[in-house]
Amino acid sequence: MPTKQNRYFMINKPYNMVSQFISKDDVNLLGSLNFNFPEGTHAIGRLDNESEGLLLLTTNKKVTRLLFLGPEKHNRTYLVMVKNSVSEETLQQIRSGISIRVKGGTEYVSSPCEASIVKDATAIYPYASDQREQYPHTWLLLTLTEGKFHQVRKMVLAVNHRCQRLIRVSIENMQLGDLKPGAVKEFEEEEFFRLLKIEPNA
Repeated sequence: MPTKQNRYFMINKPYNMVSQFISKDDVNLLGSLNFNFPEGTHAIGRLDNESEGLLLLTTNKKVTRLLFLGPEKHNRTYLVMVKNSVSEETLQQIRSGISIRVKGGTEYVSSPCEASIVKDATAIYPYASDQREQYPHTWLLLTLTEGKFHQVRKMVLAVNHRCQRLIRVSIENMQLGDLKPGAVKEFEEEEFFRLLKIEPNA
């Protein structure tokens, strides 16, 4: 019998939606999106309930291991709106690595990352406009190779800037672009693996 072909998707996960199809809690699930996902579809990694943006889904069970659990580190880029003005000194702190408190109360030092201030967030993500922009704020663009323990939120909080909005805009060369919140885009397997810089037979 022929092998059932796997399918690959990118969604723009809206705010207030968990990265799951099933939950015992009364929460907004991926199944509420206006798309008929095939049986066995699951999220690759997660974005928390309050985070938005690029989330990958597939029926291929090995992709999570290849992308997030393998020896090769893969870039993930986030557009982050924080309270108040961020100084160059604070940016340098973020770039160099920040000590954050993780589960169990232990300390974890984040790996060095790329961090810059964004003047026009809508040039990166067309749906970035936010009514809270009338108050002092800064949009940051952060590129990390890890994503542990609600890390981005804890990193900016550790330098005294509360995260107001968190949007994942890319993983490697997979770009969210102008995909609308709640929209789904399907990829052929070859393009999906190429954009993510992973080897399907690894």
